[in-house]
Amino acid sequence: MTLSDRTAHVPDPLAVPTDDLARLHARLAARAADEGVLDVAYRTVDSPVGPLLLAVTPVGLVRVAFAVQDHDAVLTDLAARISPRVLEAPARLDQAARELDEYFAGRRRAFDVPVDLRLLHGFRRTVVEHLAALGYGSTASYAQVAAAAGSPRAVRAVGTACALNPVPVVLPCHRVVRSDGSPGRYAGGAAAKELLLAQERAHRRA
Repeated sequence: MTLSDRTAHVPDPLAVPTDDLARLHARLAARAADEGVLDVAYRTVDSPVGPLLLAVTPVGLVRVAFAVQDHDAVLTDLAARISPRVLEAPARLDQAARELDEYFAGRRRAFDVPVDLRLLHGFRRTVVEHLAALGYGSTASYAQVAAAAGSPRAVRAVGTACALNPVPVVLPCHRVVRSDGSPGRYAGGAAAKELLLAQERAHRRA
């Protein structure tokens, strides 16, 4: 047996079991929250449209991001725009994760989790706030949403607002489509938008 073979079986005295690390991280997250130094908590969840990054502030759900949006870049943006005190704290996102699971399973048609829209301002925020009024399984054109938001000519601005919606799925910008009924663009990708629309139509008929 060579020296490398013998040393390969020697346990690392500094190694910490994964379960212990998870418990330590959970305690640190809880302590940070108790001491008021956790401004943004996040976790990732699996979904039919791929892994979603969820982030919450003390006010509410502030971000839902698709994998194609680069989760690391999203966290960096949150640290820059809200607070550098960002920590993975899954328990803080339990309600959002549960409601999303129920939605994708067809058991939920509207979300109750509070949202924090501090990342949006002006007309863009007005548009995104209006999205909650779009019924499950229904769609509205960009022009219809512009009119409902009080600016009938601001069709392109509605498209931009939907693209910058910080909490997609929860505030359903996927229900905003082109005037000819085609899906149009989506931050999570065209396939994700089509899947969400198809899922809602199927569950609505069931």
